[in-house]
Amino acid sequence: MVELRLVRPRRRLKSGPLARQILAIQTKQSLHCRLLLAILLASFFVGGGCAKSLRTIDTARDSFASGNLALARQSLSELAEQRGRFKDSAQLDLAMVEMAEGDFDSAQLRLRTLRDHFDELPKVALAREAAAIVTDDTARVFRPAGYEQVMVRIMLALCSLATDQVDAESYSLQATMKQQELARDTEERGILDAKEAYQPIAIAPYIRGILRESTHHDYDDAARAYRLVSDVRPQFAPAQADIIRASGGTHSAPGHGVLYVIACVGRGPVLRATEAPTTSTALAIASSILNAETNQDDDDRNDGPVLPNIASVKVSEVFVPPSPVAAIGVRVGGTLYGASQTLTDVGQLAFNQVQAEMPWTIARAVVRRASKEAAVAKMGDTLGLTGSAGSLFHFAAASAWSGVENADTRCWGLLPREIQVFRSELPIGEHQIQLQPLGFDGAEIAAGETLGVRIDDGRTHYLIAFAPDRQVYVSGH
Repeated sequence: MVELRLVRPRRRLKSGPLARQILAIQTKQSLHCRLLLAILLASFFVGGGCAKSLRTIDTARDSFASGNLALARQSLSELAEQRGRFKDSAQLDLAMVEMAEGDFDSAQLRLRTLRDHFDELPKVALAREAAAIVTDDTARVFRPAGYEQVMVRIMLALCSLATDQVDAESYSLQATMKQQELARDTEERGILDAKEAYQPIAIAPYIRGILRESTHHDYDDAARAYRLVSDVRPQFAPAQADIIRASGGTHSAPGHGVLYVIACVGRGPVLRATEAPTTSTALAIASSILNAETNQDDDDRNDGPVLPNIASVKVSEVFVPPSPVAAIGVRVGGTLYGASQTLTDVGQLAFNQVQAEMPWTIARAVVRRASKEAAVAKMGDTLGLTGSAGSLFHFAAASAWSGVENADTRCWGLLPREIQVFRSELPIGEHQIQLQPLGFDGAEIAAGETLGVRIDDGRTHYLIAFAPDRQVYVSGH
């Protein structure tokens, strides 16, 4: 280890030009050293704060899965009330806790406020982007991923279904429009496989279909919606029966009503830190960004900034935590009527979109590393460090500065792995409905929850269920 020290002269210099020059050099060296030290210390302290917040969120998510909604609400409320960088992601999770508790009005208000807030965010927040160059992506304004923006609208639709159904169709249409908007944006940016990553999701037209069908006269609209569901999710077998029923203009048999169980099943996608190799695509994007920042033409490589030799960078990747629940079994009066089937695979949706954006994520990390190395090199020149001492300073400072970077793992962590649906026609009257989590072998893995439901002639009833693990939360209208 080489220690750099400023040696105080033994004899006091007389006041004059030389003395003032030496003092100025010493002052400049001291300021730059202090600046670098302050940046490194700030990065360490920010990292410590992030670690504490992440532990709080992990505790809340584990509590939600295990059935301790009170602890989940307490942990998330503390973060949601703070003015920190985890505020918005904690609020998204808190809305899911409220839905599981049956407080759909509060969840709807919270999600609507967040939707409007996210829509009003500027495309680039210059101050935060500058801070991210100095630290890492955790300094950026939290901007939900595309799939999260779509799911905000889907969850709003579920909140409406569980209460008065007034805005459910509007929210489902908003989800479809947001997905189309994201697909157009990614195509314009030249992202590969944009159509596959941002393909329509089946739950949105399905909600429109069941609402149109429940009017008893908009059957053509319902049939069109169900056909779209079948096109988007051909694995959803009930769609064919839905198309036939709507095309025939029948809602339900006389003396019967319809019960829909819409289930949020499994622990959903979260982000975790990983090391990603730099790709030629990401380096090309990074080079274009640096050239634009320095007003260089893309073809003028010699005079433009030089990218450092970076093999890998810290980024976030999608991870779906394991959970034993595969579906929800529905019993009516003790008799098994069937099990829910998957309409939208949220985990796969998240994976596809994050992977599509990965070259840009890697490019930001490369640009950040290049900016840090350039800053360190300039400090070394200012300090007058050359030769081996300069190389050692550059390597040590750049490595320490980049070593405290953290991947941005802020996300909506309480989304389900899948959204599933089960439909049944039941005779009018009171029924005991039992919802049980089923394993991947079809066997029951827990007792589940039972609640009484009154079925009215020709009416549609909705139960919204959450089964992140063995615990089931259910309520509805």
